Amino acid sequence: MLNITKISVNYRLCWALLGFTAVVGAEEQNEALNLSVEDLLNVEVTSVAKKAQSLNDAAAAIFVISNEDIKRTGVTNIPDALRLAPGLDIAKINANQWAVSSRGFNGRFANKLLVLVDGRNAYARSFSGVYWENQDVMMEDIDRIEVIRGPGAALWGANAVNGVINIITKNSAETLGGLVTGGGGNQEKGFGSLRYGVKLGEDTSARAYVKGFDRNQNTLQSGGKAGDNWDKVQGGFRLDSQLNTQDTLTVQGDVYRATINQFAYFPQISAPYQTTGNISNQDVGGNLLGRFQHTFSPTSDYSLQFFYDAYKHQEAMFTDSRNTLDLQFQHRFGLLDWHEIIWGGAYNYGHDQLVGNQPQNGSAAIINLNPARINDQLASGFIQDEMTLIDNKLWLTIGSRFEHNDYSGFEGQPSAKVMWAPHNQHRLWAGVSRAVRTPSRAERYGSVLTGVVPPQQAAPPLLCPPACTPPVGIVAQGNTRYQSEEVIAYEAGYRTTFSKSVSLDVTGFYNVYRDLRFAEEGTPSFNGTSATQPLNFTNQLGGRTYGVEIATIWQMLNWWRWDVNYSWLHTHINPNAIGAPQTNISPQQRVSLRGVLSPWNDIDLDFWFRYVDSNFSVGSLGENTIKNYVTLDLRAAWRPIKDVELSVVGQNLLQQSHLEYISENQTFPTLIVRGLYGKISWNF
Repeated sequence: MLNITKISVNYRLCWALLGFTAVVGAEEQNEALNLSVEDLLNVEVTSVAKKAQSLNDAAAAIFVISNEDIKRTGVTNIPDALRLAPGLDIAKINANQWAVSSRGFNGRFANKLLVLVDGRNAYARSFSGVYWENQDVMMEDIDRIEVIRGPGAALWGANAVNGVINIITKNSAETLGGLVTGGGGNQEKGFGSLRYGVKLGEDTSARAYVKGFDRNQNTLQSGGKAGDNWDKVQGGFRLDSQLNTQDTLTVQGDVYRATINQFAYFPQISAPYQTTGNISNQDVGGNLLGRFQHTFSPTSDYSLQFFYDAYKHQEAMFTDSRNTLDLQFQHRFGLLDWHEIIWGGAYNYGHDQLVGNQPQNGSAAIINLNPARINDQLASGFIQDEMTLIDNKLWLTIGSRFEHNDYSGFEGQPSAKVMWAPHNQHRLWAGVSRAVRTPSRAERYGSVLTGVVPPQQAAPPLLCPPACTPPVGIVAQGNTRYQSEEVIAYEAGYRTTFSKSVSLDVTGFYNVYRDLRFAEEGTPSFNGTSATQPLNFTNQLGGRTYGVEIATIWQMLNWWRWDVNYSWLHTHINPNAIGAPQTNISPQQRVSLRGVLSPWNDIDLDFWFRYVDSNFSVGSLGENTIKNYVTLDLRAAWRPIKDVELSVVGQNLLQQSHLEYISENQTFPTLIVRGLYGKISWNF
């Protein structure tokens, strides 16, 4: 429950910020407030069924974050924007790292969430997750972010275990002309972007952009500077062409370079057994994507997509480089007036190199993989049939994806969902799905020195050092027999619009997990001066999660809207392995309350209140409790002339700093500090 005594609000600061409006242009009242609640539920989504459909008709726990939502919250990165969605666990580890998951199991290396950027998979084979610091686009160019909680593996494949996040950018025809943004503050030290779009023909448009930022460091929980400041430059382009009445083509790409700083610790087998140092890492990467779509009729089309992605990601303990080529085909058609079938296939080829970095003190690398370089392939096919059992009333959707990968072999991931519409204002749906999370490179072939137990003195003390136990290195050890993790997910939901001003979306779920990862103690070894205690990766754990997610919108006045989200999650790990955490490894409750106000055509006022329950993290620093916290963000914007907007944003205003997460390794607990920045935007 909320502890009101801990919410020490400086009301002068909060309301002064709301009153301080120095912001920029648009000619009419806020776009989001011009939409009715029914319009918001009927927004088009494509991630649930791999086709365009109304959100209201999607048989899934889906939430859409619009471009206007992102703008009105004042967030400057994708992970923070995802806090808008119920059911997601978003925690900022430090200035340049995030933990992001859906329905629990969160962490820096969370591995049960599939992330797409315009159809490009952001998956990192090294740990089966996402480097969020590398996933960036120009925030003004995001059309929407579709967030699916629950498995999406029947269509999207392995690793879409607890959810799918699809980040979709605008068609270049919607971004003609120029846009310049810039600003800065105490945490966002400086940022800016430039985008320009043109028409290359009657039915062809293109845009190019460049953006960059310099973000300040936070503070360590133990005191002092965290050394986690970073900067980044990124650029890219997009071209969209309507080749004829039936064919469309999209080509787009991005390149980036970032300097990411860390204050890290390194375990070592010799005295002093742990060292620290300031590390400066260079991340580089780029991608190129092409998509061709042919439309036969409103109910029949096919598409062909390819992308190439390359990155080199560095952290204090390792360097991860990967090149990926991905090909996808899908075909949709109607059959017998009551079937709509989607089928397709994909092939993914990757080459990566993962090597341990040597600490500055010259000791041995902490991470080793054998082999350090590897090629891997994944081939898959899927089919889904949406059947209309009763016109405009009852639908049944069944499907499955079948794929083969080099780590766990063949996988099948079926799904069945039903939707009933007893009234045009009410939707009820339910489903059951199986999804898997395939092994990562590190789980199969890695060796990681996670910590060192210093020599322990034996009695009597005068006999030491002969009677001292040697230093013991704790090594997480990969296992070539490690298999996929599995979930069987049961879901049900209800979606309604009570009136044109109020909507409600409720989802309940029950997930049963098998073959989860557990580090089992192996047989210690002794080499004369030190001992090694291996922790072998096994599939010994099982567990279950269940919970409820609620999202509601209330259009109180035509210029004032409330968005309220609530999530409740219970996690239980079966006690079949000694030392496994049992509960509360993810926050049990999360609350988001957002007010969107446009009292005048040229003035916007926004506030965003969030509460997150306590939980604990398990890593090389042991088990650590993370206290519950409350945050408040405020934004005020003013458009003094057409196409110019000035805004000021305050973030985490209720306290000077707070802890959101403790990384599993490498970095010390870091407090996220209060932030304030100003911004100017000019469309031309």
